[in-house]
Amino acid sequence: MNDRLCEKTVVITGASGGLGEQIAYECAKNRANLVLLSRQYDKLLLLKEKIEREYHVRCLVKAVDISKPESVEPLFKEIEKTCGAIDVLVNNAGYGVFAEAEEAVLVDIQGMFAVNVVGLIACTQAVIPGMKKRKSGHIINIASQAGKMATPKSSIYAASKHAVLGFTNSLRMEMSRWNVYVTAVNPGPIATDFFKTADKSGNYVKNLGRFILSPEKVAAKICRSMMTKQREINVPRWMNTASIFYQLFPRMVEKIGRRAFLKK
Repeated sequence: MNDRLCEKTVVITGASGGLGEQIAYECAKNRANLVLLSRQYDKLLLLKEKIEREYHVRCLVKAVDISKPESVEPLFKEIEKTCGAIDVLVNNAGYGVFAEAEEAVLVDIQGMFAVNVVGLIACTQAVIPGMKKRKSGHIINIASQAGKMATPKSSIYAASKHAVLGFTNSLRMEMSRWNVYVTAVNPGPIATDFFKTADKSGNYVKNLGRFILSPEKVAAKICRSMMTKQREINVPRWMNTASIFYQLFPRMVEKIGRRAFLKK
């Protein structure tokens, strides 16, 4: 049980399914009040009903497309007016489309950066003033191991997640002056609907087999880190070790791993 979350307000983007949904459940178990954001309002309503019925916490849901940053600031002002201070922001919304660089479609390129990077930054900017004023808060950005080690067919997605990590690392140093925590979450592949968009062939998930992560376990790790100084969450450990090894010996990893990488 994370007692630090009791009666805190946690805002989660991309909360209608997958990892975002599981983070919502974990926070509710720990008696946090929730604000769940997504484009899929019908799914949010079902999630709200389940959470309020099973965990007896407050749960507000709002439909928003964070790829349209002009809609973000007014929404967060409305949330603060309704729910009070935002204690934790989980920037979970994001998606990927796997394709070789030559074949990447412009609309997918723009879409990934609009959601994964610009939308994330817009949501973050919306909570910074309140957190600085209170000298308290936690911003958690869901990045990816792809932001540490890019592989074939994920050049655009990896670029967006490299941007998230760069933003997060800079933000962490800026916000430390106000006692606001900033955490980057770098998961490997998670068993969610992400791959229905990212890899329509289904080959990537099939090749991963038992190495694919459980969203419930990743969500539990994220929830345990809330309102702590944890800098990063890297799962699975072996993949993060590979990322570190890549930073030290990039040419060797690219040569040895090329065949495995191309299985995506």
